[in-house]
Amino acid sequence: MKGLIETLKNIWKIEDLRSRILTTLGLLLVYRLGTKIVLPGIDPGQLDALKNQTSEGVLGLLDMFSGGAFSNASIFALGIMPYISASIVIQLMGIAVPYFQRLQREGESGRRKINQITRYLTVIILILQAPGYLLNLHSQLPAEAFLIKGTFFTVFSVVILAAGSMFIMWLGEKITDKGIGNGISIIIMIGIIAKLPFAFISELSSRLVGSKGGPFVFVLELVVLFLVFALTILLVQGTRKIPVQYAKRIAGNKQFGGVRQYIPLKVNAAGVMPIIFAQAIMFLPMAFLSYGTSESTSSVLAALSNFTGLWYNLTFFILIVLFTYFYTAITVNPNQMAEDMKKNGGFIPGIKPGKMTADFLDTIMSRITLPGSIFLGLVAILPAFAMIGDVNNQFAQFYGGTSLLILVGVVLDTLQQIESHLLMRHYDGLMKSGRIKGKTQGGAAAY
Repeated sequence: MKGLIETLKNIWKIEDLRSRILTTLGLLLVYRLGTKIVLPGIDPGQLDALKNQTSEGVLGLLDMFSGGAFSNASIFALGIMPYISASIVIQLMGIAVPYFQRLQREGESGRRKINQITRYLTVIILILQAPGYLLNLHSQLPAEAFLIKGTFFTVFSVVILAAGSMFIMWLGEKITDKGIGNGISIIIMIGIIAKLPFAFISELSSRLVGSKGGPFVFVLELVVLFLVFALTILLVQGTRKIPVQYAKRIAGNKQFGGVRQYIPLKVNAAGVMPIIFAQAIMFLPMAFLSYGTSESTSSVLAALSNFTGLWYNLTFFILIVLFTYFYTAITVNPNQMAEDMKKNGGFIPGIKPGKMTADFLDTIMSRITLPGSIFLGLVAILPAFAMIGDVNNQFAQFYGGTSLLILVGVVLDTLQQIESHLLMRHYDGLMKSGRIKGKTQGGAAAY
């Protein structure tokens, strides 16, 4: 306890770090206040049906990512997910489209151009998603909930919803620039944390007051949650280096020396980005259902929107595995690593520098990414099993899944940045036993 107080004092002594933390907290307060501002023309007292709709399933998860703005019919109801969807499209185009490949090679100027295109695409996605959200409002809320009706309400609501999400994106960029941590990731994390106390109290009440097993079952749930939390930390941190001997065994090379040397590769090089990408894709069926489709198509989309259903979780799992390979491919470049090793005079014993080293590293990454992606996918679908085990829908979201992975990843990354400020000014870090391992590559902070 004494060490914690001393660390907090050291944080407060560093003027730049103190300013960044206060700026971050102030901008997050603006965001949280915005989630409570209801769209003009809607009666806030008539939102009970919408809150019930978002209490479980995929919409519940979407409401969590928006910090409750979705169920509040807030000006921030669409949240930050449209921006993430646009980022996914642009990154995919960076692999297939020569124009974007050229921009990626242009350094800072190319990055600014890509960011600008991402913003334009975000606006287009928002304009397409906002009418779907309004259709859902009309289907869930009684007619008297709409104080303004007609085309005028639809048009200005679309504009407000789009502007609200763009404002959230601006807040995220300001947090990244003037605050601490990655702004977009922190905004998502705050929305998740905001739901945790209510989910905890709801689960506690159902166990103690209801007839669902009593306090023993609740304590057992907390133990399981702690174990999942510990496994998630290991998953997000990954393996920072692999012994050369093990790497050669993985690659099928039986000849290796007895001296233990390491290769800086991670089992989970992609961090939590695959699960964010996959979750953004899994939100699409809900958007299409809002517009109405044929009966056969609706049944397929409904199956892909059933949070505890087989097809939803199977599709989610497969997408995570595929995105893990995809994101690892764009963040880990074996050719560049081999070239850097050669320039610095480094080498892998028994492997020739250059192309053979690059092929060796590529083989290792391909083989260690598979178990990492499977583990990531299993953790992602754990909430469905928790719900089947009669855990409250909202509380079950923290038994793995997107929410817990993002929560752990962003917290570790933010703490690592704080620790870097402390160590740079010759203060003790946050942990005496060793440095916090954030996501040096990949991870939720990639935005």
